[in-house]
Amino acid sequence: MENTPIFEVTDLSFAYDNKIAALDHVSMSAKPGEGLVILGANGSGKSTLLKILDGLYFANQGEVRAFGKPLTEAAFQEDAFNYDFRRRVSLIFQDTDVQLFMPSVWDEVAFAPLQLGMSNEEVKRQVESALDILQIGKLRDRPPHQLSGGEKRRVALASVLSLSPEVWLLDEPTSGLDPRSQGWLVEFLRGQCQAGKTIITATHDLAIAEQIATRIIVFNEEHTIAASGEPAQILHDHELLHRCNLSHFHIPDA
Repeated sequence: MENTPIFEVTDLSFAYDNKIAALDHVSMSAKPGEGLVILGANGSGKSTLLKILDGLYFANQGEVRAFGKPLTEAAFQEDAFNYDFRRRVSLIFQDTDVQLFMPSVWDEVAFAPLQLGMSNEEVKRQVESALDILQIGKLRDRPPHQLSGGEKRRVALASVLSLSPEVWLLDEPTSGLDPRSQGWLVEFLRGQCQAGKTIITATHDLAIAEQIATRIIVFNEEHTIAASGEPAQILHDHELLHRCNLSHFHIPDA
């Protein structure tokens, strides 16, 4: 159904090795077509939440539903569910070097479509379209590890765009980018949102949050949700941002 949330998270807790808390009784949802920003300081749990939404980690407690269905390890063992989910949801990691591993940009962008069984003709069409949209056609034969940080980010985006997912999960997407590349990225994400895609971005960057968010969820350093609301409301709550280590009060000179 059109009004069914993309994700529903209920009372979610997660700890690494069942010892190091990353999320503590978190409940949230993501609606189709929204630009949702998960705002929090480093170590607050926002990156872990993205990995859970992508089915890379699973809750120690609570429930996560995607497209109305439980997101569990057992669900991913079913080929039909796994294929459908991977076609619809894609994650871009903060460190693109973790994500890029093929010998050329072309191979990188073609990898996921090939793994999901697209025909050679469809793969070629999707790859060429992604290279064109991301303006990296001239890099097609270059090894990804030899590219600049901004170029690597574009290749990572192209590798997702080639799947044409409904949902983009982005972890600190402006990390390491120069101002021009950041501006380009903001326009790209706005375009995807305007095209009806759901964009969920984890960041501590208040500037990009203001530019791409239709709604913001704020994590505190206790790994829980401190607030949720409209961007203008959240970003002008200076006490909230200070409390969650997202801004600091200027101390005047003596």
